[in-house]
Amino acid sequence: MPAFLLALSLFLVAPFAIADASPGDPTFTSPHFFGSGNCSRCHNGLTDNQGRDVSLVRDWSSSMMANSARDPFWKAKVRSEIARNPHLESVINDKCSKCHAPMANYEAKSDGTLPTQKIFGGILEAGHPKHDAAMDGVSCTLCHQIPSSSLLGTLKGMSGNYGINATKTLYGQYGGPGDTPINPQPMRNNVGYTPAYSSHISQSKLCASCHNLKTPFVDETGEILSTTPESEFPEQMPYSEWEHSDYVNQASCQDCHMSRSDGVVIASRPTSITAKRDDFARHDFIGANKLMLSIFNNNKQKLGVLANNFAETIAKTDAMLKSAATLTLYDQPNTPSALDFVLKVTSNTGHKLPSAYPSRRAFLHVVVRDEQGRKVFESGKLRPDGSIVGVASDNRSDRFEPHYDMITLPGQVQVYEAIMGDSNGAVTYTLLRGAKYLKDNRILPAGFDKATAPEDIKVVGPARKDPNFVGGSDNVRYQIAGLPAGRYSVRAKLVYQTLAHGFARDLFSDTVTPEVGDFKAMYDAVPEKATVIASLEFSGMVSSATPQ
Repeated sequence: MPAFLLALSLFLVAPFAIADASPGDPTFTSPHFFGSGNCSRCHNGLTDNQGRDVSLVRDWSSSMMANSARDPFWKAKVRSEIARNPHLESVINDKCSKCHAPMANYEAKSDGTLPTQKIFGGILEAGHPKHDAAMDGVSCTLCHQIPSSSLLGTLKGMSGNYGINATKTLYGQYGGPGDTPINPQPMRNNVGYTPAYSSHISQSKLCASCHNLKTPFVDETGEILSTTPESEFPEQMPYSEWEHSDYVNQASCQDCHMSRSDGVVIASRPTSITAKRDDFARHDFIGANKLMLSIFNNNKQKLGVLANNFAETIAKTDAMLKSAATLTLYDQPNTPSALDFVLKVTSNTGHKLPSAYPSRRAFLHVVVRDEQGRKVFESGKLRPDGSIVGVASDNRSDRFEPHYDMITLPGQVQVYEAIMGDSNGAVTYTLLRGAKYLKDNRILPAGFDKATAPEDIKVVGPARKDPNFVGGSDNVRYQIAGLPAGRYSVRAKLVYQTLAHGFARDLFSDTVTPEVGDFKAMYDAVPEKATVIASLEFSGMVSSATPQ
């Protein structure tokens, strides 16, 4: 074969060949931060009163926070956004590294090099002076150095606008009033930081620093249209959703997303530390992103992943998903000529479900079979590629599935999701084009009043006027006509996806960006594109095939 044809064939077979990522050095030091490897010397090797390993750095290492800069979906999406608006690369670099590579971003701001810093061809590359800080993700000395401030939990303190104290003080949950005092000397001697108690470290407003995120948006020419933080696009607002729910007085982000243990000696060194602490907040940071955790576990060398305990974190994530909501049979109206039933989805989650990033969705999958076991109706069938039969957005990029109060046809599917619209009112999957939501019927947390919800977290579309779509739950009626008289079995599931098919299809339409190609290969290799949250089975009757 001629050389040029051989080269072409290799390109066509494997056009994306990004080298294995450097994991970075977790024992790095910088002017304001220490890497997690320094913390592990004393804060790994911990057990609770049940003998379980509750090591801080070990638990954290297999979390999304530890791997925020290794996330191949994030890298693919950021690279794609830069390709679509290259003149805004510096804006994108700053906005996206604030929370995914926060220590590198903060140091670049501190030493005045931020304007020259890049994510690609920059901090993600081995040898870059801020590479190690970037690869350590959302690390120990980042979160624990954010001081209590009047800005926490406010717009000015969100979207990555956190502060870092100037005294190298690390705030923790112990040593407060009435608690055993913390001896600061061992940490001062070993790493030069001073531990101190502060209640804000256990409060949701700390998490809002990054997990409430507003972003600028542009028109079709690439001109930025948003003029103030207030006018920016509310890309993800779980803290504000929590504030508008009953959970604001019941549970914090940390209460739900950090497992708890009793009887923990919080440091393995020095051995003079012997006080056992209860209500110890494990640093496992469990969420719902089972898909990405599986991708990390399957591509450790490719992504520069250091953790070895993903199986445990994935199991906890699966358990959290299965506790996020329940699905019950609410009613079976007496409609002789149709199979008629009402499903009730009840949220057990302190923010909208699914939460945050607008690639996520949940949907109802309903299958009806006759007495011979033959399938006579199906709504919400998931294909192996992650698409759903009948869902408009999975067939056309300019459409999306409406919200339903009643479903009568197989092609109607109840999908709980947020769909972005651009400045012209068209569907978009480009984050920089996201100017508003065209649909947001994500399941609301208990106590969420959709009539009084602020603009950034309002319900959008027909769900706003659906009397059965309320804080904490949604009722969906299925009325299936045209069936012969007889008894039917129904199986219903509430299913969750990290990456909706329409969002993935738009991203994967970029066939020239290496990061996109790499992520697609990793995504395609994961057999399970969705997780069942809840399911139920019941039977129903059709007493007459014709209306009475």
